[in-house]
Amino acid sequence: MAGPIGSAAPAAPAEAPVAGGGYGKALTLLASLFFMWGFITVINNTLLPHLRSVFDLNYTQTTLIESVWFIAYFFASIPSAKLIERVGYQRSLVIGLLVMAAGALGMMLAASLPSYGVTLLMLFVIASGITLLQVAANPYVAVIGPAETSSSRLNLVQAMNSAGTMLAPLFGAYLILGRSRGGTAETGTVLTQAERLADAQSVILPYALVAVVLVVLAVVIARFPLPAMGSATSRVAKEERRHHSLWAHRNLVFGIPAIFIYLIAEIGVANLFVNFVSQPEIANITAEQAGRYLTFLWGGMMVGRFAGSAIMQRIPAETVLAAFSVGAFVVMLVTVFTTGPVAMWALISVGLFHSIMFPTIFTLGIKGLGPLTEEGSGLLIMAIAGGALVVVQGWLADRYGLQASFLLTAACELYILFYALWGAKVTAPLAEPVVEKR
Repeated sequence: MAGPIGSAAPAAPAEAPVAGGGYGKALTLLASLFFMWGFITVINNTLLPHLRSVFDLNYTQTTLIESVWFIAYFFASIPSAKLIERVGYQRSLVIGLLVMAAGALGMMLAASLPSYGVTLLMLFVIASGITLLQVAANPYVAVIGPAETSSSRLNLVQAMNSAGTMLAPLFGAYLILGRSRGGTAETGTVLTQAERLADAQSVILPYALVAVVLVVLAVVIARFPLPAMGSATSRVAKEERRHHSLWAHRNLVFGIPAIFIYLIAEIGVANLFVNFVSQPEIANITAEQAGRYLTFLWGGMMVGRFAGSAIMQRIPAETVLAAFSVGAFVVMLVTVFTTGPVAMWALISVGLFHSIMFPTIFTLGIKGLGPLTEEGSGLLIMAIAGGALVVVQGWLADRYGLQASFLLTAACELYILFYALWGAKVTAPLAEPVVEKR
């Protein structure tokens, strides 16, 4: 996302942009992007147990698939920022959608072969397109409106992201797990080679539908009169950037690892949810049935973001973030040290507490950056690569047991609490950037 560390030009005009007016339609359209990348990301949660049976993978190999997805955030973020600088936000959004569509078509190829290697490559392509969308859309939403309500605003739009994540498990459970032998068989069933081939091809239809929707959305974005980011958010000359350093902003410096660590927690829960719930000592159900329960996890995130958006109109974002991190820590301990329905619903409930974390950490991280907002947001999006370390939880699950591996998630919640209580404090604030109407 936004480029290397550095400094920026003199501060932007002090006037804060005002939401509403000509921005309502733009925010609505951007919300559709949040929905779409949330939807596609969570398809992975049903795709992973599916691929685990198709390719006979252990937990480490399964979570490695998701690691490749999040490694794309690390490698694609800086090129994305440079592309935005060259062609602008609107064209970059269109390019991101088309890159995602190309990756979805590539998934159809991987399924028809079938090929584990091509699957990894195409997931990397899709994630690269999503990275470009995130680099552009998150800071854009954050600066459209008063700075003091940026967390509330981004949580509201991110609720549409959660709507996508809530519907995706139903889509994946029905069109992937429900149409495959591995998804409907009892836990531990060994598939024949013919069954594995048939299962691999069950992802062709879902990704064909996704590719069509992405292309249509790209056409709509290309024709929409999207307001342009003001010149205050543009990159400035090298000789001028040295006047301001991103490292002078504590909220950003500690926000980068907060995003990184939070992603380990969120992705670990989501990716291992189906395997955890389907265990005999937890719910003793099939992968398809467990995939349907995943909807409650993401539904909790959607509800939490709507509620968090309203709460943050009255209570400081840092306070809300601290309360939610404590709640997440508690329910993860319940998940680890109990069994049966109690453990299952405790894991489901962590979605509610995770709901506000990413958008709130993001807006707290770029608060007060002024003309450095683009670069700061780029580093925060780059930190999404933390999701790649879900492979560590896969290794812990293989070595110490799946249930015990969620202690890693509980530890992650403690850092978020630290960030909310101390790390998010703004130092050396600069004037906020503006958005220009067209």
